[in-house]
Amino acid sequence: MIIKINEYSDVPIYLQIRNQIVMGISSGELSAGEQLPTVRALSMEIGINTMTVSKAYQILKSEGYIMTDRKNGARVRTEINQTKSLSNVNKEELKRIVSEAKISGLSKGEFDKIINEMWGK
Repeated sequence: MIIKINEYSDVPIYLQIRNQIVMGISSGELSAGEQLPTVRALSMEIGINTMTVSKAYQILKSEGYIMTDRKNGARVRTEINQTKSLSNVNKEELKRIVSEAKISGLSKGEFDKIINEMWGK
């Protein structure tokens, strides 16, 4: 999986890394048990500070997406706890996206089509 950083984004780099790894897990691009690059390797690959990558990995670990240990590094968890709900932060982000879609004139049907494409039907 290739991590792409947008230096001009308002989203902090550590969150961009976190988000792309979560999307990689969701899409199947990253499979259960798959080894992630070391903090040092990923930071060198994308040209950022190791502390930034470390922060992203810490968040992913606390959210239950990855597991880490000194011997094996970071790996995608083989079993991710399915809460079957969205966090309040994600609900607010979704509310913002829906609001922007409505303001732009997108119909509910058109919005549903986009969601279905992203969900993978």
